[in-house]
Amino acid sequence: MNKIVTFGEVLMRLSPPGYRKIQQSSQLDFYFGGTEMNVGASLSQFGLVVQHISTVSNDIVGEAALASLRQYGIDVSHIKKVNHPLGLYFMEVGASMRSSQIAYNRLQGSFAHISPDLVDWDAVLDGCTWLHWTGISPAISEGAYQTLKAGLQKAMAKGITITADPAYRSNLWQYGRNGHEVLAELIGLSTIFIGGVNEINEILKVDFTLDKEGFIAASQKLREVYPQITKVFDKVRTGLSASHQKIYGRAWVNNQYIETPEIEITDVADRIGTGDAYAAGLIYGLHNYNDQEALNFANAACGLKHTVLGDVNLVSVAEVLEVANGNVSGRLKR
Repeated sequence: MNKIVTFGEVLMRLSPPGYRKIQQSSQLDFYFGGTEMNVGASLSQFGLVVQHISTVSNDIVGEAALASLRQYGIDVSHIKKVNHPLGLYFMEVGASMRSSQIAYNRLQGSFAHISPDLVDWDAVLDGCTWLHWTGISPAISEGAYQTLKAGLQKAMAKGITITADPAYRSNLWQYGRNGHEVLAELIGLSTIFIGGVNEINEILKVDFTLDKEGFIAASQKLREVYPQITKVFDKVRTGLSASHQKIYGRAWVNNQYIETPEIEITDVADRIGTGDAYAAGLIYGLHNYNDQEALNFANAACGLKHTVLGDVNLVSVAEVLEVANGNVSGRLKR
């Protein structure tokens, strides 16, 4: 089957239209998203088989969330409904020198109440060749941490490729666990690392510099501590303003440093989900291309997501390949 499994929260995003602040608007547009779900939706758009694991609210909002995932082509057969509200977040989209702002309402939501007994990992991992997780999920609750850990242990035993994007969000770790210790443990149950020097410094309690030499040294140290990690991929962002960004990808694979050309986005439509687009592009690329081509594909996918409203990168493989091959003109197609 060659199924990809993603694990994580499904959230409702609420934003005032355009670039308004919430106090200016009597309306809120909504989208369904969530870091790992965004990755899965993008991969499904690319034509891969994806199954998402989560819990949603047992009400009309949860059902709408499931309908949204089905619309993206994601298998939701193992998502459970629980009697807790779906997590929310509110976002004001920034422009120029005014930053975007987000307020979360998720720590008592439906995903916070997931537990290992709600996921049949043996059934979920049947036919699975790739499992993706991020550091946001185990930060939500003890149940989310234990459920993910159980899945990673089974996946490692089955020889499944596991991508770890260990994003550390200090404000989320409120249930008593030490976030750095948990992430360090779970990276030991992963095979590909999506992160940069900051993440490695936090996890290993080291202090490598952010330049090329620092990234290489940090990647070498990470592989020394976690020899089962085969590849390290990073995305480097330069934010000139909320509306103007530059990105490039770099990696340490086969004891070799590789990087992509820089992409410049001068009119950002939506920055949410750009890291997820990078991860999805990378996973798709590693399924279909060599490491350099996969990195180019990931960076192009990330760049394109800046132009798409909502949490999910609704672009095709052909669109990504065009940008990856250097066509960033944006000319009208007829």
